[in-house]
Amino acid sequence: MANTVAPLDDLAIIELTGDGTLGFLQDLITTDVVKLQPGGAAHGGLLTPQGKILFDFFVVAIADGVLVECPADARAALLQRLTMYKLRRAIDIAARDDLAVAVAWGDEAPSVPQGVISYHDPRLAELGWRLIGPVAAITEMAEGTADAHAAHRHALGIADSVEIGSGEMFPHEANYDQLGSVNFAKGCYVGQEVVSRMQHRGTARSRIVPVSAAEALPARGSVVMAGERKVGSLVGQSGRQGIALVRLDRAATAAANGTGLSVDGVAITMHKPHWARWPEPQTAIESDD
Repeated sequence: MANTVAPLDDLAIIELTGDGTLGFLQDLITTDVVKLQPGGAAHGGLLTPQGKILFDFFVVAIADGVLVECPADARAALLQRLTMYKLRRAIDIAARDDLAVAVAWGDEAPSVPQGVISYHDPRLAELGWRLIGPVAAITEMAEGTADAHAAHRHALGIADSVEIGSGEMFPHEANYDQLGSVNFAKGCYVGQEVVSRMQHRGTARSRIVPVSAAEALPARGSVVMAGERKVGSLVGQSGRQGIALVRLDRAATAAANGTGLSVDGVAITMHKPHWARWPEPQTAIESDD
């Protein structure tokens, strides 16, 4: 399949430079970045003290620091939060409005002009490559659409930052533990105790999963039902396929009882992604928590 390159105009860039930048982020975010070399990238998040994802982003190492790729409408808040945590560290933090973001997927790595950074999406190989570069260069390269990329993601069962939201999901619910976006061996970071407890106790009951239907799915935010019981919500949709945050134990109970899932009256099928390593839920452990 030929490469498709699509602009992601809803994303923006923050640049952090100075000695100790990687160590600074290492102590704050879910993923392991301290050993990143220029051109290397990681995906993760900055959590609330209660362990929910406050900001979801990519970190890309450059010669003198990092570029952080985040939602444009969350950049000001993330800038403020990083500045607050910086304290007296000799780190410069700034918005980079001269840079834009695109994605490429297909059989081969994209050919990029000088000045454009290309890195493989660290979450999943099938997601392809992410590109950061001057606005004009990114605009010239991009011939696909963000909607086409969303459909590609949804088929794989992957959520983006807008779908994950802010302060709404725990990392396990967004499959951080499945996609290398949280490191359980690193030291402390904001919200780490809650995330570690969920990992060791196996208390992650809800997951983002791909879903499909025989007709177009309703709008994002619609409730997923098993008969008369709510089991989740639709967090993203691309025509007849999408992704939903679903209580797996309740969905398993519904399946065992022969009850199908639906969204606003549209029958849906829930799929377990090929990359997922979570165990199949046992209906006997279902609870109302």
